Amino acid sequence: MCDFSETTIDARDNSSNTCCKDAAEKIIALRQSIDNIDGAVVALLAERFKITQRIGEIKAQAGFAPADTRREHTQVNRLLDLAKTAGLDASIAVQYHEFVVTEAKKRHKLLNQN
Repeated sequence: MCDFSETTIDARDNSSNTCCKDAAEKIIALRQSIDNIDGAVVALLAERFKITQRIGEIKAQAGFAPADTRREHTQVNRLLDLAKTAGLDASIAVQYHEFVVTEAKKRHKLLNQN
């Protein structure tokens, strides 16, 4: 067991303990995977918001309300099913939905004001 409770992973280079170095290298590799996933998530969110922007423009031109509660309800249930299948905590799926819907509605309301 390493005693790095008061230091960072980067301090692994100062350790002569092979176990600690191995653990630090595994963590660094896993963090690289997280960084790659974060990059993909941000790119997908950007694409998603481009699409919701277009939806908002169409709604505004047609005179539709910015909110669509039926669609929101359907999406929450769909995301909960996806989360369950993926082994993701349902609360994370709900928080994600609340975030993207809130942001999309803000943009749609601005479009309706113009």
